[in-house]
Amino acid sequence: MAKELLEDTLTCAICLGLYEDPVTLPCGHNFCRACIWDGWGRLEKACPQCREPFPEGADLRRNVALSDVLEVVRAERRQAPGPAAAPHRDTGADTVARCPLHGRPFELFCRTEGRCVCSACTVSVCHFHERALMDAERGKREAQLRAMLEVARQQAAQAESQLQELQQQSSQIQSSACTLASRVSGKFSCLMQALEMRRDLVLRDLNVAKTRALAQAREEEQRLRDHLEAATRFDRRIQDLLGQLDDRTFLQESQLLAAPEPLGPLTPPQWDADKQLGGLKECLSQLCGLLLDEGGSHGAPADTADLVPMEAPGAVASVPSPVCPLRRKLWQNYRNLTFDPESANRHLYLSQQDQQVKHCRKPRGPAEPRSFELWQVQCAQSFQSGRHYWEVHTSNHSVTLGVAYPELTRQKQGPYTDNIGRGPSSWGLCIQEDSTQAWHNGEARRLPRVSGKLLGMDLDLAAGHLTFYSLEPRVERLHTFHAIFTQPLCPIFWLLEGRTLTLCHRPEARLPPGLQEETSGLT
Repeated sequence: MAKELLEDTLTCAICLGLYEDPVTLPCGHNFCRACIWDGWGRLEKACPQCREPFPEGADLRRNVALSDVLEVVRAERRQAPGPAAAPHRDTGADTVARCPLHGRPFELFCRTEGRCVCSACTVSVCHFHERALMDAERGKREAQLRAMLEVARQQAAQAESQLQELQQQSSQIQSSACTLASRVSGKFSCLMQALEMRRDLVLRDLNVAKTRALAQAREEEQRLRDHLEAATRFDRRIQDLLGQLDDRTFLQESQLLAAPEPLGPLTPPQWDADKQLGGLKECLSQLCGLLLDEGGSHGAPADTADLVPMEAPGAVASVPSPVCPLRRKLWQNYRNLTFDPESANRHLYLSQQDQQVKHCRKPRGPAEPRSFELWQVQCAQSFQSGRHYWEVHTSNHSVTLGVAYPELTRQKQGPYTDNIGRGPSSWGLCIQEDSTQAWHNGEARRLPRVSGKLLGMDLDLAAGHLTFYSLEPRVERLHTFHAIFTQPLCPIFWLLEGRTLTLCHRPEARLPPGLQEETSGLT
């Protein structure tokens, strides 16, 4: 067997015989000198096996070591007696399958085409394909099938276990639903009465705000009409002067002509729909808390919070209520943030008193000295002590939010489109369409996909914690960074084109005593 394998190794891939005057190409493959020259006479100068081009002007060099081995093999052939030198192996030649193209027994398996081939096929048909011995390929396939069988059995056992668990959960759901239905009916009766009263108050406030805004609009409209009338009179007077034939009259009257006062910028009416609904959201949250208050109930599970979906954000995993106790506790440290216009990339447009940012294709103009070269913007506030919480609303995925030290570079470095979490001076949460990643110091941790667009960030500088929350549709904690923060931290954001990000404000949010001066000095 060893001798047969050796002779197979010493076989030329072109003539299928032992090498005659073997030469070696630069790619390492060997051929008979006459075979390779004959092949190049009909085809381009390249290796018949790997197709690597043969350099122009290069010479074919004789493989001395291979030639010496061939001499030894040929000498053994001459010395060995005829019949006894090559004992016949009964391989069942009469029944063995043969290649339909060449009539030779199948000896190899072509992995490229997925079929058995003979030695002649390796030269004519499967010359550049990946091949293996049939018994080796069978052993590999058997191992794969056994592994697949084991996995299938494990999955079947897992499916049975999950089926039993699901049946138990279904039974629990049916029992819980019956209990909750009776409780919710009573709570909604009280809630509907409170909602009707609040509706009347909100509609009255909206009517007052509308009247005030429309009055401002009418005043501005009258100012514009007066300016148009003055401009019309001025235009008519100039036309009359231009038609004046007497030079003396023209010169005297043109000196007395005065242009209308400058128009000045348009003063838009003071109307903010989000501000009008700000108090309503807080009120609805309180009413929802009244509905979901478990103090007067009989120990209902916390999952009843899901019965009242609200726009207000939630708190943490397993506490889906928008007014759950933990979220109320986080609101005690709520911070109303604003964007820093000088840091905004020139593709980012700020609005709503620097509380909203949108990425647009058209740039605003030349970049500011302190603006980011990347599509980023930071907040005007930064913190170096205490605990702080804020919430943001995103229009879509492909945004990054985080915090960074003041030393974070404004220039682009490396292949990334943002630098939040790419180095040791920043921590970030990158939200993509199909996944979420937590980044710090160039390392990413893959997280489950975020389905909601309302997010919260809790920064506890004393404890060294930075926690990200997803607040819609169910509240869950996404990730917590643990670090020793040695410098002030500033909230920072990155947006893809077409995305909008809004900093959520709460009317009652206030900085703790002594912290107002601290944050203002750090921006």
